[in-house]
Amino acid sequence: MLLWICNGHIKVFVFLNLAGPHFRPNPSFFVDTSIPSLKSENIHKKMADVELLKSKLGRHPDFPKKGIDFLDFLPILRDPQTFETLIGHFCHHITTTILPKLKEQGKKLDVIVGLDARGFLLGPIIALRLGCAFVPVRKAGKLPGPVEKVEYTKEYGTDTAEIQSDAIKPNQTVIVIDDLIATGGTAKAAGDLVSKLNATVLEYLFVIEIDFLEGRKTLNAPTYSIIHH
Repeated sequence: MLLWICNGHIKVFVFLNLAGPHFRPNPSFFVDTSIPSLKSENIHKKMADVELLKSKLGRHPDFPKKGIDFLDFLPILRDPQTFETLIGHFCHHITTTILPKLKEQGKKLDVIVGLDARGFLLGPIIALRLGCAFVPVRKAGKLPGPVEKVEYTKEYGTDTAEIQSDAIKPNQTVIVIDDLIATGGTAKAAGDLVSKLNATVLEYLFVIEIDFLEGRKTLNAPTYSIIHH
């Protein structure tokens, strides 16, 4: 007998012992992910996720300086169900699009890098769920011990990003995550830091992308954003 959960429903399958005592049914026999209705269901779920997350965003004109319309994802964290939707959306994307490619290459995901500071609210949770390390990229002077540093320009000034020199090993695979990409300066700095440690950025993940600023064009790996503005 096989207990199998699909779309929240428990299904029970009873098998006649025709294949010997060591027969183990493969659940994929019962679920064909190529079925159009299942693909359509996944698309509709993603669209529903996006609309839910968009509805929770805060909007603050002239912050942090005049002329900037700031989109705030922090209200998402106030509602556990919406927060779970956000984390689940990212994990689903990683497990269905990135991990299979790594598996084909005989590799695994090693590190989630979170950017100071809102990337710290997402990265550790995703890293725990996926069983990999979390490494922070911080502003200058915040990390102890030897660090690598990169100066960069962002949409309203310049800054310096740092990472601990022993945080990532050579040839490790990395995903970079933050709440928002505008000009891409902060994310690019994180990618440059990962490169300094001789590791590879597989993808950049963001909750929000400001499309007209074309920040993704500055990055050295594919970019995935849930909300486009």
